[in-house]
Amino acid sequence: MNKTYQNILHKTQFEPNKDWLQIKTIDLHTGGEPLRVIIDGFPELKGNSVLEYRQYCKDNFDFLRTSLMFEPRGHADMYGCILVPPNDDEGDFGILFLHNEGYSTMCGHAIIAISTLAIEMKWVDVKEGDNILKIDAPCGRITSFAHVKSEKVTGVRFHCVPSFVTGLDRKVEVPGLGNVTYDLAYGGAFYAFVDMAKNNFDFQLNTESYNDLIKYGMDIKRAVMASDVSIHHPEEGDLSFLYGTIFIDNTQQALGVDSRNVCIFAEGEVDRCPTGSGVSGRMAIHKARKEIDFGESMTIESITGSVFKGSLISEEDYGPYKAVIPQVEGTAHITGMHTFVIDPKDPMKNGFILR
Repeated sequence: MNKTYQNILHKTQFEPNKDWLQIKTIDLHTGGEPLRVIIDGFPELKGNSVLEYRQYCKDNFDFLRTSLMFEPRGHADMYGCILVPPNDDEGDFGILFLHNEGYSTMCGHAIIAISTLAIEMKWVDVKEGDNILKIDAPCGRITSFAHVKSEKVTGVRFHCVPSFVTGLDRKVEVPGLGNVTYDLAYGGAFYAFVDMAKNNFDFQLNTESYNDLIKYGMDIKRAVMASDVSIHHPEEGDLSFLYGTIFIDNTQQALGVDSRNVCIFAEGEVDRCPTGSGVSGRMAIHKARKEIDFGESMTIESITGSVFKGSLISEEDYGPYKAVIPQVEGTAHITGMHTFVIDPKDPMKNGFILR
């Protein structure tokens, strides 16, 4: 065996220079949608609440968001999170969500994944059955239930923040599509929900229409943002923006699934899972339309065929709205552990996106 190949076999540890930043992550996916959990190496964030930590990160370390989400370390559809202290002593931890555009207010797939990781890492005292986690997201406190059987997580369900409808069957003129009918609802983030059955589109909710879904999803988002004045959260101005467009259609699987969601969010990201906050918003829509009631559930698939189950926990008045507390169920899996290095002399250290 030659010397070079012997070196390859035995010299497997790379030692970065002392002036290189090292950031450690654990990556997971929920129904195919990635979550990069930053666990070490990120500079300390200052603040007294999750919203303050979020703003401090925006103002001071946004270049690290792009470094970890964008190419070459990530991609146009990458998603991540940073864990921070909770808003009060009753919470377990806080969470900031990262993506290609910035910082989301809520992310159901991330809640499912981080709840799974909290159990696998034994960040909490783990027991058989349901393990309750209180997680402070920018939109408010999320309660999750990680179910453990034989010391392994078999699934996670969470109760979202109050979710409500601001308008049903609204119309907006969209270039290339004409008059589009949509519902506007909030499930931790605001979405325009577009039912394919109410609109005459020449594309479908499948991977073959991937580029069309991005284009038209963003076109609808921009048109609704420009025309709909009801994108307003009753308690927090930071939550008053349209996060994405969710297309809805019939299932493309066999028995056991009620419908399909494809969410186009942030700057043209395509959600690989059914979108937990989107399913929360849909529960509010279906309750308003009397299409679901307490004790009933809906199964909703994504563009990859992965499935979330949605149901209703309670109903309450929330500002001017009749809101529901939705429950969303799904599963997540760990995909890898990474130590990313950032060379200050690298001209592409802050990342880039070609799409």
